[in-house]
Amino acid sequence: MKDFVIKNLIKKSLLNYKPDVTQEKIQTVGLLIDESYFTKESELIEDLVAGGISRNAIDVLIYKDQIKKRETFENPFFSRRNVSFKGEFQKKEVSDFIQKPVDMLISYYDVEKPILKLVTLQSKAGFKVGFSTIDKRLNSFMIGTMAEKHQEFVSELFKYLKILNKV
Repeated sequence: MKDFVIKNLIKKSLLNYKPDVTQEKIQTVGLLIDESYFTKESELIEDLVAGGISRNAIDVLIYKDQIKKRETFENPFFSRRNVSFKGEFQKKEVSDFIQKPVDMLISYYDVEKPILKLVTLQSKAGFKVGFSTIDKRLNSFMIGTMAEKHQEFVSELFKYLKILNKV
């Protein structure tokens, strides 16, 4: 039921939505990861750092379908339980992540989930990057690979960021 309401909210929001594309250089990065499928977040962050992004400039938000009671995370996290039936985030970390203006948001999920799409849609990022398997209207730039191939994703990302003169 919650997914249905969120899908309708996204559908209405996407009617007049165009992702922002700023000409600014990339200094700060928001990283939204679906840990239900991809668990190598530290390796992904290391690849971004190796590409020239400062570790302190990367904000991470983890999503997981179900969180076990004793499960711990290094970074802020949320699950389906942290979203109301009206599509409002009930966890401060998620709201802070969405409201923080970052130069680039990397939506690191290649399986569409309404909750993740909602975070991407509401983010105040100046440039949004994601996978080509996700709704084309959400991101400014899309990369055609799979989430498991994080090195390929980062390599392609930095190749095109250099072409676009963003790094």
